[in-house]
Amino acid sequence: MNTLFHFSFNVTDLDLARSFYVGVLGCKEGRSAPTWVDFDFFGHQLSLHLGAPFKTEKTGWVGEHRVPMPHFGFITLVPQWKEIAKRLTDQSIDFVIPPHLRFAGQAGEQWTMFFLDPFGNPIEIKGFESFDRIY
Repeated sequence: MNTLFHFSFNVTDLDLARSFYVGVLGCKEGRSAPTWVDFDFFGHQLSLHLGAPFKTEKTGWVGEHRVPMPHFGFITLVPQWKEIAKRLTDQSIDFVIPPHLRFAGQAGEQWTMFFLDPFGNPIEIKGFESFDRIY
C-alpha cells in the first residue's frame, strides 16, 4: 500500500469511543487531546472529535440490501475478514447487515458486514480473495 486514508468525524463520548474502537474492534489508540482521539483503524487514521455525529439513512442499494449512507470502512483479505467477523459475532455486535458473501461467483465477489459504532456511525468491512479483484 502506498497511501493511507485519514477520516475525521464526530462522536459524543471519547471514553465510549475508546471502549468500542480499542476494546471491540482492536484498534490502537494514538494521539489525543481533551476534545479528540486518533486511532489506528487497520492501518489507517481515524480522528474522532467531540460533536454531533453525521446523519445517516439507509438510502444505498447494494444487491438485495439497503445500506446506510454515508458509511466508511476498509477492505481486507478473506482470512482476516473472517477473523474480524468472528470477533464481532462473539461480542454480540448488532449487525445492520450480518456477515455474508455477496455477488458469489460474479465479478466483485466479496464478503461484507455492516454495523454501527455506539454513536450510529455506519461501518462496512469487506473481504476479498485478492486485492486485484476489488475493482
